[in-house]
Amino acid sequence: MDPSTSTARPPPSNKRRNVFPPTRIQALGDDIIAAVFSFLDFVHLVRCTAVCKSWRRVIDKSKVLQTLYHKQRGIFGGDFDISTSSEGIWRRLQALAISQHRSSLHAGSVDIYQWKGHSEGIDRCKMKMGLLLTGGSGKVMRLWSVERYKCLAEYYLPHTGSLIDFNFDESKVVGLVGSHICLWKRNETKNIFSSKGGQFPRGSCMCYVDPEAVVGCEDGRARVFDMYGRKWSRIIKMHDGPITCLSFSDDHLLIGGSSFGRISLSDLSSDQQVGTLKTNDSADLSTLCYNSRSHVVFAGSRAGRASSWDLRMMKRLWEVRVSPNVICSIQHMRDDMSILAVGGIGGVLRIVDPQNGDILSSCIMDESSRKLYRSQSQQSTVTRRKGIRVLEDARFDLMPRTSRPSINCLAVGMQKVVTTHADGYIRVWRFGK
Repeated sequence: MDPSTSTARPPPSNKRRNVFPPTRIQALGDDIIAAVFSFLDFVHLVRCTAVCKSWRRVIDKSKVLQTLYHKQRGIFGGDFDISTSSEGIWRRLQALAISQHRSSLHAGSVDIYQWKGHSEGIDRCKMKMGLLLTGGSGKVMRLWSVERYKCLAEYYLPHTGSLIDFNFDESKVVGLVGSHICLWKRNETKNIFSSKGGQFPRGSCMCYVDPEAVVGCEDGRARVFDMYGRKWSRIIKMHDGPITCLSFSDDHLLIGGSSFGRISLSDLSSDQQVGTLKTNDSADLSTLCYNSRSHVVFAGSRAGRASSWDLRMMKRLWEVRVSPNVICSIQHMRDDMSILAVGGIGGVLRIVDPQNGDILSSCIMDESSRKLYRSQSQQSTVTRRKGIRVLEDARFDLMPRTSRPSINCLAVGMQKVVTTHADGYIRVWRFGK
């Protein structure tokens, strides 16, 4: 056949194929989601309730709790009434999960997953709902999935100063950048608002509960910023020296630590100081956290001492030297009174009993173990190392610094602790049974 007379084959069709968008979990329906949840154990089920309100609602309304009750009945004991309400079953499952959380951090196996999160040091981290927000000396904050070790979003800082502190919730990120309060939407990388700067001395810390952000300053005063009005609304005198750390209580008390070893309590509704607490050695307080379930505040100092106060009685419960070095971060899981995690420049992760300050365990990395872990995100190289528990009377100063890099900040989740470091690394300490 003459090629010149043959019928040409039609060109490939450029007709667009049907492309279906990825299915979101909200499209599955409550019954399917509940069926998936039914395969989980009680610890993972408790984790799921912290992800979002819709998951908690599905778990509460479905038969997941009753199904899990049957699986765990032997643990609860045979005298547990099958007619107990879902709320009663839920409370027992929560108690069991917290008990396993404490046991794991106290004496369980330790695996450490680490990756380079920032090119520069990471000074701060906050963890909520399985998400971790990190930032430091660089010009970007990053939001991570703790389970997948994946960067989900980046938030770029305006050219108004260095990042000092930050926090986030379901819809936004709030940061103290120089003398500015900056606001980002969770799904946007560029800040959508930056307050006027230069109105107060250098801020050293910030706490945020919608709709107010409070900045602790070097002149001992706290400046309150109204997020909705987008203006500085008032000034609260707290200390004679610099405010070094801040927290909120559930009843609108502002809790501020100072460089003189004191904690001041101020009522946000009246701006009046309602009490002062003092440590024994008057060392600079570097970190504090508040437990809303027990109304107890915990603090760590630059002298390596940890302390605890009951705010209802305005009484110190204990004060213990838990580290020979500066404590940079002391944290617990939200509303949990079973375990405290303490870290600092010594690089030792200490697990502390919040009831009396006793050190339950001290953990460092095992330098002899190193294994490549393939992250699902493939965004960064994740390596896995073993963690080892060492006796508290061990000579930590003789141990290599590579096995105990300084801990700048930490956060506590169910059976895990996240630490951030001056070398830009993020480390997730996972504790097994």
